Amino acid sequence: MTTNSISDAVAYDRHSTRLQDEAVRMKAIHDFATREGITLIEEYIDRGVSGKKASRPALDRMLIDMRNGKFKTIILYKLDRAGRSLANLLDLLQEFKNRKVRVISVVDGIDTDRDDPMSRAFVQMLGVFAELEAEIIKERVLEGQVYAWANGKQKGRPKGSKDKGQRSVSGYQLRYAGVKKDKRKLGKRNNV
Repeated sequence: MTTNSISDAVAYDRHSTRLQDEAVRMKAIHDFATREGITLIEEYIDRGVSGKKASRPALDRMLIDMRNGKFKTIILYKLDRAGRSLANLLDLLQEFKNRKVRVISVVDGIDTDRDDPMSRAFVQMLGVFAELEAEIIKERVLEGQVYAWANGKQKGRPKGSKDKGQRSVSGYQLRYAGVKKDKRKLGKRNNV
C-alpha cells in the first residue's frame, strides 16, 4: 500500500450499548490526530450497535463516503471498534486496502501503511481476539440466563402483561415471505 496524504482523515467509533460514551475514545483519537498533525474532516459514530453486525448506520455512511473518494485515512481507537467478527473485519480491511485507504488504530499501534507480513499477521490476530472476546461475552450472558431461569426467573414476558393484542398466526414466517399484514390470520395458531 502506498503512503496516502492524511490531511483528509476521518474518525470512526462504535459502542454496543447506549449507556456507553465515546468521549474517552474520541479524545484519544483527537489527541493522536493533533500530535500527528492530522485534521479530522468527519466523525462517524455508531451508538448502541453490536460490532458483530456487518451493516451499521455510521459505518455504512463512512463506506459510501470512502467509495466516493472523500477521504484516504480512517483513525480508530482500537481495531475491535470496526468489528468483532473476524470475517467482517478482514473484509473491511481488504476493501480499505483495495481502495488504498489507510487505517490507523491508536491503541493497537496499527498503521496499515506498514504493509509487511508482520503487520498483516498482527491485524489478523487482533481480529481473532476481538471475535473471541465477543463469543466469551455471549457465553457469559447465556450462562447468566440459564442460572436465572434455574433460580425461578421467568422467561419471556411477565405474566399479566398489559399487551393483550392478538398476534398473527405465523408472524415472522409470513412477514418475511412477503405476505401483507391484512392477509395474515390473527388468533390461535392453526398449524400454519
